[in-house]
Amino acid sequence: MTPLVTPPSPLAAWALATRPRTLVAGFIPVTVGSAVAMQQGRFTLLPALGALAGALLIQIGTNLFNDAYDFKRGADTGERLGPPRATQQGWLSPAAVMRGAIACFALAFLVGLSLVAVAGWPLLVVGVVSLIAGYAYTGGPFPLAYHGLGDVFVLVFFGLVAVSGTTYVLTQTVPPLALLSGVPVGALGVALLAVNNVRDARTDAAANKRTLVVRLGVGFGRAEYVAMLLIAAAMPIGLAATGLASPWVLAAVPALLFAIAPMRILMKESGPALNQALAGTARLMLIYGLLFSVGVAL
Repeated sequence: MTPLVTPPSPLAAWALATRPRTLVAGFIPVTVGSAVAMQQGRFTLLPALGALAGALLIQIGTNLFNDAYDFKRGADTGERLGPPRATQQGWLSPAAVMRGAIACFALAFLVGLSLVAVAGWPLLVVGVVSLIAGYAYTGGPFPLAYHGLGDVFVLVFFGLVAVSGTTYVLTQTVPPLALLSGVPVGALGVALLAVNNVRDARTDAAANKRTLVVRLGVGFGRAEYVAMLLIAAAMPIGLAATGLASPWVLAAVPALLFAIAPMRILMKESGPALNQALAGTARLMLIYGLLFSVGVAL
C-alpha cells in the first residue's frame, strides 16, 4: 500500500499507533479511583502506579487491535477523516501491530498478577475480563464496536470498572463513592466516542461498522454528547448533596465550560473539522477529571 502522507520513523509510527491523545481516558479513571482511596485514608503509591500501568497498557493494546482490525475490516481506508492510522497508512504491517497489541496485553497481565498479590484473586477476574473485552472491542467473531456496543464498553470499562478497580487495588473494597465516581468518567469517555462516531459515520456505514450513530443517525450522536455532559455535571452535585463527597467536588462542574467550543463544532461541522472537537473533548476530560479527583480526595 502506498502511504498517503510522509511516513514517520518506525519509533514515531509506533508512538502514533498508541493514539497518545486518547490516553487521558486511561489515566483519569486511575486518578479518580486513587482519589476515592485517599478519601478512605488508604492510598499507597506503588499499587496506584501499578494500576495506572495496567490501565494504560490495556488501553494501548485495545488501540492497537483497533488499528489493525479496522484496517482489515475496511473501516480505515484512504477516505479516513480522522488522524492517520499506522496500519492504514502502511507505516506498520497489520501483523506487527497485532503483535504489539498482544505484547501490551501480556505486560498488562503481568502487572495485574503483581497487583493480585496486593488485592487478591477478584482483581485477576476483573483483569482477565477487561483484556477479553479490550480485544473484543474490534476483534473476534462479534466485535463490539461493529454492533453498536462500543458506547456501553467505554462506559463500563473506562468508567465503572477502571475507577472501581483502582479503588479496590488500594483498599480491597468498592465503596459506593467509587462506583458513582466512575459514572461521570465513563460518560466523558462516551462523549469522546460520540465525536469520533459522528465524524466517521459515512465511512463506518460503508464498512458495515454499525455504531449507534450509524444505526440512529448523526443527530443521535450529537444528543448523546450533550447527555454525557449533563451526566458529568449532575454527578458532582449529587455526590455533594448526599454527603458522599465533600463540596469541593463541585469544582469539577465549571470545567464543563471547556465543552462549549467542541460542542459548537460538533453541532455545526462534519468530517475532519471534528478532529478539533475530539481534541477539545479530551482536554475537557483531563481538566474535569483532575478537578473531580481533587474534590473527591479532600
